Amino acid sequence: ALKYYLENSASVLSELKTNENGLTSAEAAERLEKFGKNKLADGKKTTLLQRFIAQLLDPMVLVLIAAAAISGITSALQNESFADVFIILFVVVLNTILGVVQESKAEKAIEALKEMSAATSKVLRDGQLMAIKSEDLVIGDVVIIEAGDAIPADGRIIESASLKIEEAALTGESVPAEKHTDVLFEKDGKDVPLGDRNKMCYMGSCAVYGRGRVVITGTGMNTEMGKIADAIAKAEDGETPLQKKLSSLSKILTWLVLGICVFMFAFGVLRNGATFDNALESFMLAVSLAVAAIPEGLAAVVTIVLSIGVTKMSKQNAIIRRLTAVETLGCTQIICSDKTGTLTQNKMTVVEHSGDDEKNTAISFALCSDSELTSDTEANGDPTEAAGVIFANKLGFNKNDLKIQFPRTGEAPFDSVRKLMSTVHKAGDRFIQHTKGAPDVVISRCTHYMQNGTVLPMTDDVRSFYMAENKRLADKALRVLAAACREYDAEPASYATDDLENNLIFLGLVGMIDPVRPEVPAAIQQCKDAGIRPVMITGDHRDTAAAIALQLGIITDQSQAITGADIDEMSEEYLNENIDKYYVYARVRPEHKVRIVNAWRARGCITGMTGDGVNDAPSIKSADIGIGMGITGTDVTKNVADMILADDNFATIVSAVGEGRRIYDNIRKSIQFLLSSNLSEVISIFIATVLGFTILHPIHILFINLITDSLPALALGMEKSEPDLMKREPRNSTDGIFSNGVGFNVFYQGLLVSVLTIIAYFIGDNLGGAEHGITMAFLTMSMCEIFHSYNMRSQFGSIFKLKTHNLFLFGAMVLSLILTTSVIYVPFLRDIFGFTEIGITEYAIAMLLAISVIPTVELVKLISNLIKK
Repeated sequence: ALKYYLENSASVLSELKTNENGLTSAEAAERLEKFGKNKLADGKKTTLLQRFIAQLLDPMVLVLIAAAAISGITSALQNESFADVFIILFVVVLNTILGVVQESKAEKAIEALKEMSAATSKVLRDGQLMAIKSEDLVIGDVVIIEAGDAIPADGRIIESASLKIEEAALTGESVPAEKHTDVLFEKDGKDVPLGDRNKMCYMGSCAVYGRGRVVITGTGMNTEMGKIADAIAKAEDGETPLQKKLSSLSKILTWLVLGICVFMFAFGVLRNGATFDNALESFMLAVSLAVAAIPEGLAAVVTIVLSIGVTKMSKQNAIIRRLTAVETLGCTQIICSDKTGTLTQNKMTVVEHSGDDEKNTAISFALCSDSELTSDTEANGDPTEAAGVIFANKLGFNKNDLKIQFPRTGEAPFDSVRKLMSTVHKAGDRFIQHTKGAPDVVISRCTHYMQNGTVLPMTDDVRSFYMAENKRLADKALRVLAAACREYDAEPASYATDDLENNLIFLGLVGMIDPVRPEVPAAIQQCKDAGIRPVMITGDHRDTAAAIALQLGIITDQSQAITGADIDEMSEEYLNENIDKYYVYARVRPEHKVRIVNAWRARGCITGMTGDGVNDAPSIKSADIGIGMGITGTDVTKNVADMILADDNFATIVSAVGEGRRIYDNIRKSIQFLLSSNLSEVISIFIATVLGFTILHPIHILFINLITDSLPALALGMEKSEPDLMKREPRNSTDGIFSNGVGFNVFYQGLLVSVLTIIAYFIGDNLGGAEHGITMAFLTMSMCEIFHSYNMRSQFGSIFKLKTHNLFLFGAMVLSLILTTSVIYVPFLRDIFGFTEIGITEYAIAMLLAISVIPTVELVKLISNLIKK
């Protein structure tokens, strides 16, 4: 792309084949036909059908469909009810609908970018000023820009009258950029950063002061906004850690089920002979094991637990746009936060004063300003001027009242060359002038200074003192302005700057800054306690960024801050290897943010990115968890983000991380519970088959799974946070579902339940025959799994030390007990399931065996914790 900011206005106009009076209508029409509309390209949209199919192709859903098919075959061969098939398919449909509904908000980033463009623009055509649709602008058009106008396309400024443009959404700058027409020069062959191209203006920004004339150099997708739109479109959405783990688990279970079916079928045929009856019996046995191995409710449980977590988080001002993004928060190790509007308030504020009575200084700043007070805490116009007006209002000097008391009679507008602004006001029968501007310039124009209300002659010592004060404030990354005044017996004869801005009385200095949000320091400390590294990324200058980061506790030394120019000098390999040395990245462009996020991800870190401006969108989409601001955030950011902070509160991230960790903990508890329960069924049937007896029929397994795969598993998802949740280091994203002892727990707990079930069978068989054994085995396994769900309230700690209660789990236990007892003692249900009525002694023995799973698991936990110590 041509660097128009490095050329003078005449050269730019010549290259674009236009002039200061703009194009003719014919030329504009020809260019519009050739280059197209000034609008951004539409992004690819995913249809409802495509999203529905994508949900069905999820590996875990395919496992559920396979379970339904196997159950259907079983029911058909045994001429039984297809109720179990409908139950499984209901789970499939529910899971799919929940997923589609949650992701039905298709990506609207490109549409939001389009809406940010100005609807109409004031353009010179045929030498006449006219208003046209912004989408009809073409390269070479000359557009008139005034305060309040949105910039409709990228352009080179060819005329500026104190023009200032707010570019925070694009560059991250807190203060509007001053625009002029002088030629820029590259330094040491390095390109000029976007935020320093003060000869250019860009689509998506807004003029806040002055006026100017701009020749359009880029439209549509050829603008800086277009580059961002293209980056958003190209950024790939990666799978979250939970998605990867569940996909892996689904594959394992799929092969496990197939292996079990083939093995048991072959085992039965080889042992009993290759007759049709034996083959059918072996097939039914294989199907029983397959049904036992598949946790039919796993996908639904995970989805529902995530959905409930989403609802809870929305009540805490964290709006989740994708279900699986919830758990990603729980393992986030890096949070890259944009400074402006996220860590800070995006509102310039006077925080220090040096000089005579600050009231006199404040009055001077309020009167020498074009900003108007709109409320006690808000003022319109240039943020720097607004800060002065609000500063005065806090001290009891309302700008609206001051205007009446001291009406303005004339002015010398601010000029970036002389760095001063002056206004003259009538004060009774006298006149007073107020001047503000760069401290060195103001002090050089002063012949006197005010001290304790008395005007004294300016001395070299006083000048040196205030210049030192200026440096002291500037070193704290404050923007420093000086105020002065001058009194007249009569209205000045001339308002020329050379006549007004001399013989001034120095009043004082003020230092202003975009202040941090008051809740952020504590939130950052909480992040550190939770093992999360906060990182600041901003378009501001390095000194300003470092000062804010020091104040927040993000860095301890300025060497931990680098600039976008520094990043440009780094290769991908070097940046990836050294990314952990830096906590603050200043003066960055959008492509730098993406590189930073990708570098952290290349180090294996789960990375979050917060932001509110358009410039944040590509990096937000590239991050593992993109976090947008709900109030100050652009629509672009909101639609790209995985999570939106409804209150723009950085502290909300901390509570969201805690909720994400709780949800993931509970999902692991549910998974461990389901897999250990299903494993117990597999082991029980396998051992019984090898020993030559039938312990449970397929319908029994389906009933047990219907109870244990739904209510208790869901109830575990409602478990409250364990006490040390936010004191733990983030879990490693490479840790699998079975890491940290979960695999061992699944195995021994599944084996434990199997042993208890087989013991129950032999007791029942000894007391009343095989039917009594099957009935007792069913009761023991069913209730053993239910009681085992209580063990899962804490995976590694004693459940008797928990100070919270899970009423959902208690309710699930009571309901499961009623249902299990009913199928044994209600005659028509007992006949359907093929049970026999057992006595109170057999019932009590089965229940005692079932409940013994709790003290046994508690003992194993105790021994394991002692070994770890």
